[in-house]
Amino acid sequence: MTTDWSTTPADAAAHFARRLAVETDVSDVHAALESGDPGFVLVDTRSAGSWAQGSVPGALHLPGRELAARAASELDPEVPVVTYCWGPGCNGATRAALTLSQLGYRVREMIGGFEYWAREGLPVQTAAGVSRPDVDPLTAPAGISCGC
Repeated sequence: MTTDWSTTPADAAAHFARRLAVETDVSDVHAALESGDPGFVLVDTRSAGSWAQGSVPGALHLPGRELAARAASELDPEVPVVTYCWGPGCNGATRAALTLSQLGYRVREMIGGFEYWAREGLPVQTAAGVSRPDVDPLTAPAGISCGC
């Protein structure tokens, strides 16, 4: 860790406010989807093979490599978009969010991606239907919330 603590509290506040303006997390996305009126379309930017392994129910599959070519025909520019890819070790959702914002869409990235969606025991859609994986206690302690 750096020992330079010259960043002012105002600079730090501006930085974190910018992040919160363009990021959301799996818990907030889940709560919005459960409301029945999330106010956004959720876009899964992973490959067809990854999509087949499981996705967030209700997500639109729009692989990152096809995004620029398909966005205009599959997304309403008036509806905000939330992108996700595999997980924190993958920047596919970030690249997709960049592409969509450059195309004029209002967009946020779901941090944690599908990995944390599944690890938190949220619903997963496959060809066999919807199921809930076991909660990973390292990411979402069973039966309790992080309280944030």
